[in-house]
Amino acid sequence: MSYPADYKAALQDAIDGIDLSRVDEVIRIFESARSHGWRIFVCSDGGGATAAAQLLCDAVKSVSFNQAERFRVLELNEEVPRSTKASQELAQERSFVEQLKNFAEPGDLVVGVSLAGDSPSVVRAIEYARWIGCNTIAIAGHCGGKLAALVNVSVQVPTTHSGAVEDALSVICHMIGCHFLDAVADGRRRESGKQTVSDGPPSDINAEPESDDASAV
Repeated sequence: MSYPADYKAALQDAIDGIDLSRVDEVIRIFESARSHGWRIFVCSDGGGATAAAQLLCDAVKSVSFNQAERFRVLELNEEVPRSTKASQELAQERSFVEQLKNFAEPGDLVVGVSLAGDSPSVVRAIEYARWIGCNTIAIAGHCGGKLAALVNVSVQVPTTHSGAVEDALSVICHMIGCHFLDAVADGRRRESGKQTVSDGPPSDINAEPESDDASAV
């Protein structure tokens, strides 16, 4: 078997291992956050996890366009000011926590997207979020790592194949984001259909045709 075939098989196994009931639960939590006006903070540990987190944030932000109910979503930034190596490593671990201290409140939602579920910066963010009373979600590979035991809901990619994990994280985030995008699109199509039906036929459809002046003479 060729390597692309091996990779395809590994990715298929990873996707098949996703617990869709937990994805549905995450969607319900997102819906509740939107209806209650709770903020949603998303943090990730780099690489494919960050790409997946970006997909999720972009999707739910798009859903809010011209809508009365809006997602208040923010992707946290892992960049820290330059300093000594030791202090920078410590700051890196606490980068998400410090941002949450500025903005997060009890009831808000904090989502950690991680390749292995063990990233110190994401783990610390989830620990802090739990401490102040936020709802927490993990979307992670390698059976969820440390995050799985900390969060309210954990969606796991049960494989250690790094490429398959990255791809599957994006699939999960697309499942969540596209649920809302497709719902908005379906609503617009239904609304457009109602307007077409309500318009009805032209008002003069039963009117007698006007006679030609020349032929009437």
